[in-house]
Amino acid sequence: MASLTKVMTAYMVIQAGDLGRTLTVPKGVIAYASKYGGESGGTRAGEKLTVRDLLYDLMLQSGADAAYTLGNVYGPGMGSFIARMNATAKQLGMDHTHFTSPDGLPYPTETSTYSTPQDLLILGQAAMQSAVFRSVVGQVQYHLPKGPGNIEHWWYNDDSLLRTYRGAIGIKTGFTDIAGHCLLFEAARGGRTLIGVVLDSPATGFRASENDATRILDWGFSLKRAS
Repeated sequence: MASLTKVMTAYMVIQAGDLGRTLTVPKGVIAYASKYGGESGGTRAGEKLTVRDLLYDLMLQSGADAAYTLGNVYGPGMGSFIARMNATAKQLGMDHTHFTSPDGLPYPTETSTYSTPQDLLILGQAAMQSAVFRSVVGQVQYHLPKGPGNIEHWWYNDDSLLRTYRGAIGIKTGFTDIAGHCLLFEAARGGRTLIGVVLDSPATGFRASENDATRILDWGFSLKRAS
């Protein structure tokens, strides 16, 4: 499921609260993201950011640096956080899902973190019940001005549906060589809300999963409501 994993990380952090808390980006975070081919929001070791700011890095820029920082603090410790991710998945009824990282990077193997479309829809529905989560994933971009403990950041949402599909309100893109192009998405039109997921899109090109999601949503919104 690649970076769709970060939906669970954000969900757990938001559920835990204390989003105004200031965290310090730990040493080794950039090397970790680079080693496993993950995206980074450009944070620096020792930089101080709030949890809320890191959520924008996590969900818009798909920053593995944010996932690493949040997982270590909210575990506390990465091992504890990943154990809680799996426990939360069971509680939600995601019976065919397993996490080995907070970001979906191929660690320790390319297939050790996995899920199913049905399980990811359960996760997406649970996460979108949070007004904070909806607000974060619905932003096209987020600007964090330079402060006493941080450099300036601009984080841009990888989900192009927010710019191209009327009614799109999130949720998360993902890609690894093994997972392919993935997208967990939600859109609302005319009082109807549809949620869906694309895993390993058979389409090609940079917007493969977004193109598939567009076709699915168009089909869903064309259906008549059940009487």
